[in-house]
Amino acid sequence: MTVGSGAVAGRADELNGFRIGVTSDRRSTDLIAALERRGAQVLHAPALKIAPNDSDGPLVRQTQDLILARPDVVLVTTGYGIQRWFEVADAAGLGAELTAVLEQATIYARGPKAVAAVRAAGLEDAQTTELNTTASLVDAVSAHGLTGRRVAIQLHGCTDEVQLARLRGVSASVLTVTPYRWVRPTSADRLLRLIEAATRHHLDAVVFTSAPGAVATLDAAEAAGLGPAFVAALRNEVMAAAVGPVTAEPLRIAGITPVVPDRYRLGALIREICQQLSHHHVESFRSGDVLIELRGRSVTVGGRTVVLGPNALAILRTLARSEAVVSRAGLSSALPEVLDDHALEVAISRLRRTLDTPGLITTVVRRGYRLNAVRES
Repeated sequence: MTVGSGAVAGRADELNGFRIGVTSDRRSTDLIAALERRGAQVLHAPALKIAPNDSDGPLVRQTQDLILARPDVVLVTTGYGIQRWFEVADAAGLGAELTAVLEQATIYARGPKAVAAVRAAGLEDAQTTELNTTASLVDAVSAHGLTGRRVAIQLHGCTDEVQLARLRGVSASVLTVTPYRWVRPTSADRLLRLIEAATRHHLDAVVFTSAPGAVATLDAAEAAGLGPAFVAALRNEVMAAAVGPVTAEPLRIAGITPVVPDRYRLGALIREICQQLSHHHVESFRSGDVLIELRGRSVTVGGRTVVLGPNALAILRTLARSEAVVSRAGLSSALPEVLDDHALEVAISRLRRTLDTPGLITTVVRRGYRLNAVRES
């Protein structure tokens, strides 16, 4: 997955103040670089990694079996899978034979990226399915009268056993080719830190670029005893973003509604993240002639920007979102850390010094605190 042709437009400061979690491994460098260029702070924690290929022997043998079997139908699930398959086949001296066999087959590919990779390999007759799912590939076999044939399917990192069983049920024989596998990272500490950061609202967004990665993240949160808190965070304060509907589906099943770009590409995903965060996750208030803008982890007061700590940020957000006085108990319940009355007073005093705007936060005797500002429309 790459940013692709055409620049991903956006201001250099568009994501200033926002902290974003990235769960992908493959080609994550492009995504992280694009977010950081726009001012975001990125927490990277791959949920899954592509297994190292110490030996390509199994893939070479699968390719040899396919060449001998000469399948009538070939189903392609990922562009990266096709690229890697041909790299290994060429290195093993099987590239020309593989191409000749596939030229005689009917090829269906899961989505435009897979079609593009097939055509880049010199196979011009690949057809795409309407939906970017493995199920749609199996549906195509039946819908186009291709049942009872010899079928080969290129599997991606996590095998969909349900769809594979469906395919075997309508085919004379099924060969599988697996150019790569997903595995969990050796250390789960980084992913756990990302999950904890999201549950404490220390992240503004979490980005997912594959369905297996989304499932692995949800599973890791559940295993750590943080499943409900993680899902609640992504339903409310922390935006979830998915590169496409297939990636979004495990999140939706969990009750999370992620933002999904109209075009299922990395560039479109970056634009959608920028638009959602900069347009819908920025809060503006005015106190007299002073403009206060909350952007993620930062606050801009009269043109001066400072990054706030978790407690200070929670206090300011709670006061800003209330049109009335907020009690001590109300403020304390909104904080990520439990503070007694004295510690709360100290935290508010520090926030006042940071904001450096006299009268902005006032104490209402025996009732609590109030932000003397009006929300900008």
